[in-house]
Amino acid sequence: MSQNLAFVVPPLADPRQIGGHSFDFSRRVAVMAIVNRTPDSFYDRGATFALQSAIDRALEAVAAGADWVDVGGVPFGRGPVVSTAEELDRVIPLVEAIHTHSDVVISVDTTNAEVARLSIAAGAGVINDTSGLWDENMAGVIADSEAALVLTHSLGAPRSAIVGPQYADVTAAVTARLAELIERALNAGVRGDRLIIDPGHDLNKNTLHTLEITRRLEEVVALGPPTLVAVSNKDFIGEMLDRPRNERLEGTLAAAVVCITKGARIVRMHDVAAAVAAVRMTEGILGFRPPVYTRHNIEQGSGLV
Repeated sequence: MSQNLAFVVPPLADPRQIGGHSFDFSRRVAVMAIVNRTPDSFYDRGATFALQSAIDRALEAVAAGADWVDVGGVPFGRGPVVSTAEELDRVIPLVEAIHTHSDVVISVDTTNAEVARLSIAAGAGVINDTSGLWDENMAGVIADSEAALVLTHSLGAPRSAIVGPQYADVTAAVTARLAELIERALNAGVRGDRLIIDPGHDLNKNTLHTLEITRRLEEVVALGPPTLVAVSNKDFIGEMLDRPRNERLEGTLAAAVVCITKGARIVRMHDVAAAVAAVRMTEGILGFRPPVYTRHNIEQGSGLV
């Protein structure tokens, strides 16, 4: 078990063009805001299910400094069946509205290739597939577009339950599965510079698994594509701190910062303003970003020590 918390530089040679923006992930971390149009979302429990509420939340996130906005119409966990038509009705108007009002990168959280195709046509620049290419047509849809694809480690069919998941070595299993997904995507024609990977914190994993993946995140980062981490308000934080979902901000920020030092370059977050501040401060400490201004002990004549 690795205990090394040294700063990790991911093996990314060139800036990535994603959703019409250039991201130099060797010196930048992107904040992805979460906006769910679902009545049963993990965190907000339907607060942005209404279209106008979702639009307002998305534009507030942009104003708070979000680099990306991730739109979802179906939660990851078990729940009522959501048809393709219903998912499209939830997602497409929101993508169109955000695209009309902002040039922010729009990501759509979907496991459905048809939803992905129409979302890209509506203005999405990223498809965030938490199922790991469960839909056999997903990679082909991405290959036929200019969109980026997030490949996520999870187990089983979308919205299925995995009770008591077991891993001999969870980080090795996650890394091997992501390597397999990268190969599948490349073989389907998806360009390598369009791929992003996500180890799937808490997805079909218990808290001990998720903590282990976080400790050893550099092993995931070493696969090559930019690494996204979705740690915001997850149950592993609640179980570590004994906090309900609405009291996990400090733990969320701590987990995100550790992941950044281990090489993560995209953080998916609910509390955008706090996340942007934590990320920009981390970038400054790592030497990626200069201060907005420097006044402290800079005044002329302050002398040398």
